Amino acid sequence: MKKLVFIFMIGLQLFSVTNLVAQQNKSSLYKQTSEMADVMIQYEADRGSIIRFYSSSNRQDANYAYNSPERRQRLLKLIADYQQQIAKLDFATMDINGKVDYVLFKRNLEDQAYQLNEEQVKYDQIVKYLPFANSLDDLEKPRRRGIAVIGQEVAKELNNINKEIAKSINALKKSDSIESTLADYASVSIKGLQNVLKNYYNFYNGYDPLFTWWVPKTYSVTDSLLNNYAVAIRKKGKLVSYQKDDGSGIIGRPIGRDELIRQLKLEFIPYTPEELIDIANKEFAWCDAELLKASREMGFGDNWKAAQEKVKNAYVAPGKQPEAMLDLYNQSVDFLKKHDLLTIPPIAEETWNMYMMSPERQLVSPFFLGGETLMISYPTNTMDYEDKMMSMRGNNPDFSRATVHHELIAGHHLQGFMSNRYKPYRNFPTPFWNEGNSLYWEFILWDMKFPQTPENRIGMLFWRMHRCARIMFSLNYHLGKWTPQQCIDYLVDRVGHERANAEGEVRRSFTTNYGPLYQLAYMVGGLQFYALKKELVDTKKMTLKQYHDAILRENRMPIEMLRALLTNQPLTRDFKTNWHFYNK
Repeated sequence: MKKLVFIFMIGLQLFSVTNLVAQQNKSSLYKQTSEMADVMIQYEADRGSIIRFYSSSNRQDANYAYNSPERRQRLLKLIADYQQQIAKLDFATMDINGKVDYVLFKRNLEDQAYQLNEEQVKYDQIVKYLPFANSLDDLEKPRRRGIAVIGQEVAKELNNINKEIAKSINALKKSDSIESTLADYASVSIKGLQNVLKNYYNFYNGYDPLFTWWVPKTYSVTDSLLNNYAVAIRKKGKLVSYQKDDGSGIIGRPIGRDELIRQLKLEFIPYTPEELIDIANKEFAWCDAELLKASREMGFGDNWKAAQEKVKNAYVAPGKQPEAMLDLYNQSVDFLKKHDLLTIPPIAEETWNMYMMSPERQLVSPFFLGGETLMISYPTNTMDYEDKMMSMRGNNPDFSRATVHHELIAGHHLQGFMSNRYKPYRNFPTPFWNEGNSLYWEFILWDMKFPQTPENRIGMLFWRMHRCARIMFSLNYHLGKWTPQQCIDYLVDRVGHERANAEGEVRRSFTTNYGPLYQLAYMVGGLQFYALKKELVDTKKMTLKQYHDAILRENRMPIEMLRALLTNQPLTRDFKTNWHFYNK
């Protein structure tokens, strides 16, 4: 009997050890993957194959900007196939990592389908301007498999297409103006067709003797007509619907309240634009109070603009800015290490570098930018006196001290470094994570007394007010309430921007590839990370270092979903945003 008991105890111990090892392996496994990883990786690969195969170009980037009707329909079918595939997965048995991936991957599929269907609606409105499109597409399809062609027939087909294009150009001259977004899209579509034809022509020309004898002259006419038509139709659209120039020279496109709300929900933000503006005003009030404290300490009383002016004029001499930035970086990283705030891999410290920003880039990016490369914005010899002074004053050491860590460590450089090494299959990029996390560090360093002098605090408060202002001016602009010039004036008067820098900020916000929510994502994302810190760190569920490391090891995602992951929140397949993170 004793022998049986002994054997049973040994077996129980072995089972316990085996179970512990299994649990450890599972825990280790979820550091890099989830039940959804395979299907997500497969989808991205399948999507890339389709985009390249149905491209209008033979370049490696596959002309991602233009979806032909054929490629659009194929992508929609791919999405539908994967939607059916994931609907069959056993969501209930997944780890929280798998559930978060499921919810976000499902969201991605739905949004991509939405964008493609919206594009189809737009295409249906401009297809009447492209009566020759099907003929050009039909030429391309057999070329993908190298089917032989008859040169004379190709020349004849192109000649007929030329007549159609010429007829379309003449009809365009007599037609009414075209809504600008449609005119732009029609122009892009024509350029896409031009690339299709160029790809087709280069495949056969010089290799097929009869094609080379019959086609080149006719092709050159087709190519020229397509180019002329693309230019003409874009010009036709400029007559209507663009926002009128208010004197700023900045022409953008407000998207309206409904689209703002749709995009906010997509980012798991449960607030309306009006509620976010109210949050910005409350944060601004905090900044105002702190700004007056610093101004009084500097001897300027309540005249904070005079105190800020002194800080601006403490700029470094020409040629010294890179050294000044390195010194600020060292101060920042030394502070992070002294307080053991997060893990900093040695190679991350080793492998960032500096470049100087071109004068042209400074027109839309008046302040330095970061990541693996720190791009320093400072005057060059080609700028006039006023532009030089505005650039030096706007990039003074106290202003820059507040954002070196935003751009490098623990901000954008470390974010990118860690995202390449932890769960890189997660394709959920969002500025609320990227910019919000970098801004969150400004909150933490403020709390921990990183700014040591009132001048330091003036510098940090300038950027904090700037983030509040970004919510205000970007939402009011997209709601149709403010013009670009009003946005510029607001940044100058309310935040203290140099006017040229304010113009660059507004131009960057409304005329480049930044999305409508990008500018508000800084403060809103930072507030989300800060609220999550209160929930997890202030209640002693995690240390500050554990929290910061966990953020970077889960890769980019909407912060409400990061919260669900870190708190092991119960999720459903159709989870919707509901985290009201702001309680001030």
